[in-house]
Amino acid sequence: MEKWFRAYRHMKIRNKLSILIALTIIVTFAFTTLVQQYAFSIYDRQLYDKSSQVLNLSSAAIESELQRIEQISYNMVADVQLQNMLRSLRTSGPDYDSHLLRLNLIDRLLSYIGSEPNLFSIHLIDSNGTEHAAGNTYSIGSAKKARIMQLAGEAGGGDVWVFPDENDSALISVRDIRSFSTTNIDLLYLGTLIIRVNLDAIVRKSVAEEGELLILSDSDVVYPRRPSFDTAVIEDRLNEDRKGYFTETSGGETLFVSHSRSASTGWTYLNLTPYNQVFERIIFVKRLVVIVFGVIFILVILWGIRFSRSLTRPIDELIGRMKLAEKGNFAEANVLSGDDASKAMDEIGLLQRTFRLMIERINTLITENYSNRLLLKETEFKALQAQINPHFLYNTLESINWIAKMNKQTQISQMVEALGLLLRNSVSLKEPIVTLADEIAIVRSYITIQKFRFEERLVFSLEIPERYHHLKVPKLTLQPLLENAIQYALEPSIDGCSIWIRAYETENSLNLTVEDDGPGMPADTLARLRSGRLASKGNGIGLINIDERIKLSFGEAYGVQVESRPGHGTRIIIRLPNDTEG
Repeated sequence: MEKWFRAYRHMKIRNKLSILIALTIIVTFAFTTLVQQYAFSIYDRQLYDKSSQVLNLSSAAIESELQRIEQISYNMVADVQLQNMLRSLRTSGPDYDSHLLRLNLIDRLLSYIGSEPNLFSIHLIDSNGTEHAAGNTYSIGSAKKARIMQLAGEAGGGDVWVFPDENDSALISVRDIRSFSTTNIDLLYLGTLIIRVNLDAIVRKSVAEEGELLILSDSDVVYPRRPSFDTAVIEDRLNEDRKGYFTETSGGETLFVSHSRSASTGWTYLNLTPYNQVFERIIFVKRLVVIVFGVIFILVILWGIRFSRSLTRPIDELIGRMKLAEKGNFAEANVLSGDDASKAMDEIGLLQRTFRLMIERINTLITENYSNRLLLKETEFKALQAQINPHFLYNTLESINWIAKMNKQTQISQMVEALGLLLRNSVSLKEPIVTLADEIAIVRSYITIQKFRFEERLVFSLEIPERYHHLKVPKLTLQPLLENAIQYALEPSIDGCSIWIRAYETENSLNLTVEDDGPGMPADTLARLRSGRLASKGNGIGLINIDERIKLSFGEAYGVQVESRPGHGTRIIIRLPNDTEG
């Protein structure tokens, strides 16, 4: 016996399930064969009587509730306070008094809907077309609203029902509100009253559990929104008699259909009951079925409980470990339980062992690679920044030499002073991220030097408000772009060139622009520049370098964007976060 138990314990789950299902089917089939003929032979008239009784009770309860809602609608139309407020809104303008009237109107609507659990909401459209709503409001589409108001107008003050559709499950009661009083009945249009009724709640409260209820208005389905039965196939039978019953086959199942038409609303109520359903009258068969199946069920459960626990307990344990791994707690997910050594060698046992091995390897990789990734990122950032340190020294010395030879003036001292400030700010690697104010200081030093070289040919404008000066930016972001503008827009031209540096803020970013009115770039050159296939001239810093440093510092959502057209200049947009105070 122990040998067989051990073989079953290590058997594949597929084989375990196959054995269990086979035994269950054999026992169930043997029992069903014995009792089915007798069970169906005692099916009698009680099915018809019970179904008709349930339908009559259900339809009467629903009709009563709908008539009560119609009375509520009439009471609201005749409400003196509502009449007075709607008359006042008809003649008032968009002032404070009108606002108070609307608030009082909504309070009045709330007083009606507060005690009605079967109403979703009440909407009132006044004579000016303004909608007032109370309760669990719903935005009625303009097309549906127009159709509702048209139906209300055609009813001449009477109540009209609008059926649920795909977008709104509510049954809608609608009627026009006309002006009248004890002294004056002018029937002036004051508005349209729309009451959204929770038909599902009414049906659940009014209908017994037996069978399925359908409500039709001619060929339209009032309830439910998505019936499980196609009513078009029985439309001819419903029109023949006001009430009755018949059988219909749908989806391979025979249904008993009892129907009754309401005299007040004209709606047709249907109760659908499975034809072969057995009711309380066949008590003997029920008792026999309960006893026999009870014995079989107990025997199967006693054996099945042990079987199911052997499946669910390791699965639950595995799920718990997976949730720990999902939260990143790989170390705890890899902790072995006390009975791991005795796990069965079926699919679940192998899955647990494989999962533990995977978690152990992942945890090891994370531990080993985390510090390496941090070091790699820091190294990459410094390598990118290291490219930009000596680039400007050569151009500056060339400018100083040019001024010394051509002008021989004291302006050289000013130029050297600006150069010293510029080098002190740009060469240091201690602070790769600086404030925008520091970056502007570098730009000003650079412009001081270039002004001596190009004089009035260079027209420069810096328009960055002081409220942005505290924000952070990678060092040498603006100055290389300004140098590129001078190199590509000013130097090739014998005329002057204007360069602007501006700032503007969007919802999620601060955008800095470096713009010139130079010759611009052809489309193919712009495409190669954006793709990184066009290198900068000389020792300058490329746009790709600046873009990568911004992305490394603040994320992939930020960076550099280039806009240019031949003859229309070039604009470089630098997108930075607008919350980099820290």
